[in-house]
Amino acid sequence: MISPLFAASAAASWQTASPEDVGFAEGLGEKLDAGIRSGLLRGLHAVLVVRAGKLVLERYYEGPDENWGRPLGQVTFGPDTLHDLRSVTKSIVGLVYGIALDRGLVPPPEAPLLEQFPEYADLAADPERAALKVGHVLTMTLGTEWNEQIPYTDPRNSEIMMENAEDRYRFILDQPIVAPPGTRWIYNGGCTALLGRLIEKGSGKTLPEFASEALFAPLGISEFEWARGGDGAYSAASGLRLRPRDLARIGELVIGEGKSGDRRVVPAGWLADSFRPVIATGFGVDYGQHWYTGETEVTALDGPQRWIGGFGNGGQRLWLMPSAALCAVIVAGNYNTPDDWVFPTRIWREIVLPNLHET
Repeated sequence: MISPLFAASAAASWQTASPEDVGFAEGLGEKLDAGIRSGLLRGLHAVLVVRAGKLVLERYYEGPDENWGRPLGQVTFGPDTLHDLRSVTKSIVGLVYGIALDRGLVPPPEAPLLEQFPEYADLAADPERAALKVGHVLTMTLGTEWNEQIPYTDPRNSEIMMENAEDRYRFILDQPIVAPPGTRWIYNGGCTALLGRLIEKGSGKTLPEFASEALFAPLGISEFEWARGGDGAYSAASGLRLRPRDLARIGELVIGEGKSGDRRVVPAGWLADSFRPVIATGFGVDYGQHWYTGETEVTALDGPQRWIGGFGNGGQRLWLMPSAALCAVIVAGNYNTPDDWVFPTRIWREIVLPNLHET
């Protein structure tokens, strides 16, 4: 059974406040606790809520966990515990790509994709494949065959097949084309692997090295892990482990339009492009450039409010609502379960947003 162990205070760099002080109804934490006691919220490892730069809710729990599929046993979570982000990693790689683009290290969205991989000249000779752009990678609209809808424990899962391939980048680029590029969203961790490779090619550094220098260090993030496949390649799609507080720092950076204090970290224009809805996913939300987005009615606010999200297997979530200066981080252990999306969605839609008031 998962039970709460901490209602921890923030590190010195976090300002704290009660939820009521920043415009929440009374008893936000108690409502979260009640959801857990009732069984409506299961498998949680940590929940953090930040509004207007102030940490107003922080809960840690205990439960079984994994490190990129490797069982860790029963873990007592706390402020310093690293946690798998799984596919929230993709959204962070999207931010890192924008920084690299601003520095002139990687190709822009309109650049032909295969020209960036001259080692696969035979693939570029295919007229259909030659039409692929970097922007199709950013929006997961390559239109190539890819199946991550089956469990990651199944060797037929396309990401697992990529991990087992002799050459992961050829494997990604050589998949059959099933739709014209730009017309259909197909969830594809291979797209993020290509972004990671372009960052490494352009920067001359490994993906973790460049991410650390360009994104993490400016935010004071010094501890993280990044999993590597059997071929030594870092998993851009799902391999990052962060502390929940540090994921919240990234969320605050996004809400601050790419600035941390007075320092510009991510170009504001890149963020605007990343969060602009490009294509429907087919499950009720839209997709931009490696970020999910949509609109939600918030009773206390005027009209539908746009949200931005990074989603990961097992219930990992970074929920952001810039118009309300609101960030919620959820990490959980419901890996490879069909209802892993239910519990973080309930926290966001049924606890956080309904109890939000205007300040």
